[in-house]
Amino acid sequence: MKTIYLDLSMGAAGDMLNAALYELLGNNEEKEKYIKTMNSLGLEGVSVTPEKSVKQGITGTHMTVKIDGAEEGEQHEGPDHDREHHTHDHADEHHHDHADGHHHDHDHTDGHHHDHDHTDGHHHDHEHNHHHSSMGDIEGIVSALPVSDRVKEDVISVYKLIAEAESKAHDRPVSEIHFHEVGTKDAIADVTGVCLLMDMLSPDKVVASPIHVGSGHVHCAHGILPVPAPATAHILEGIPMYGGRIEGELCTPTGAALLKHFVSEFGDMPVMRVAATGYGMGKKDFEQVNCVRAMLGQTDEMSKAVAELSCNLDDMTPERIAFCMERLFDAGALDVYTMPIVMKKSRLGTMLCVMCEESKREEMVKLIFKHTTTIGIRESISHRYTMTRRIGKVDTRYGEMRVKHSEGYGVERSKYEYEDLARIAREISESIEKIEKNL
Repeated sequence: MKTIYLDLSMGAAGDMLNAALYELLGNNEEKEKYIKTMNSLGLEGVSVTPEKSVKQGITGTHMTVKIDGAEEGEQHEGPDHDREHHTHDHADEHHHDHADGHHHDHDHTDGHHHDHDHTDGHHHDHEHNHHHSSMGDIEGIVSALPVSDRVKEDVISVYKLIAEAESKAHDRPVSEIHFHEVGTKDAIADVTGVCLLMDMLSPDKVVASPIHVGSGHVHCAHGILPVPAPATAHILEGIPMYGGRIEGELCTPTGAALLKHFVSEFGDMPVMRVAATGYGMGKKDFEQVNCVRAMLGQTDEMSKAVAELSCNLDDMTPERIAFCMERLFDAGALDVYTMPIVMKKSRLGTMLCVMCEESKREEMVKLIFKHTTTIGIRESISHRYTMTRRIGKVDTRYGEMRVKHSEGYGVERSKYEYEDLARIAREISESIEKIEKNL
């Protein structure tokens, strides 16, 4: 299985993910094709250039996005300007103060910035960085990009995650959210770049380490924001993250949204045969190399750790248990099932069992308590072995039907989709068994 693993021990930002994935492209021809596409997006004044970067003996790439020849980091006089600065509701009055010397700590160029307070004497003349775009504006710009529909859909999905997080952070409808500079052309280039690279690399699965979000606070002209900042924290709900000794904001809203959209699981690096490694570099230096490391390789069908949650019920009707099971499946449970049991004093009861990814167990626990009468839930961690599954379509004497294909561990099997069999059985008043024999 073609797998990308992302080492996020120094957080994540759009430009760093962009550069790390760029290094995974197989040859110079693919890299040149990517850069040519990025510089042909139709975003006026935008240029994208990969630059060699060496940090603590490790060579990687810094992806430079310039607007009219100026890189985002060159547009501010603050000494420690970060990789990326937040999108914010136009009315939230969160501005970075460049006089306090304590800005974002990772000088990156995703183009997402707080609206800047100019009362500190640092006047900035880059007017193109001080407009505000709605979600509708973003969708209009993205729809015109010369990329595939799949890439466009990914870009819009990432922006929606950010907009929804800002909406929650500021308690305003998404329609009232206006992006501070996240809507500018350099930012769209960063997000589009990552989405385009994922499309070019076409991994079957993306795995990432828990995210190092940094620690401390971000000082702003109108107050102090904790790390991770509110929008980032909303995006990362349900995703494993941690702080550390490094002070400052290591994971940006855009980095968080890109990870949430593309990463299928978070945890340790899987057993894989690595074919390529990429390093996406930030600008500032730390005691730990400031980069996102991406690895591309093949993983075999391996066991995956899953959480199994169970509880005993003796005072619920079957209908209420069925409703709970529906809610758990809707929330992403891998499997939900029940077993009849005999409890204390020979009371007949039902054991409810839920299997889910470890990242979803907290959500599942909340749903079980909400929709059942239990006052206690047991948890165990199991290893789950699965075959690779895909759904295809075939033409039959009854018309087009879906077929489920499974393979792995030296075994292959296929079966027709039950819903299609049932539909045909109803239409011609025949048994499913006979239809299967005639296929």
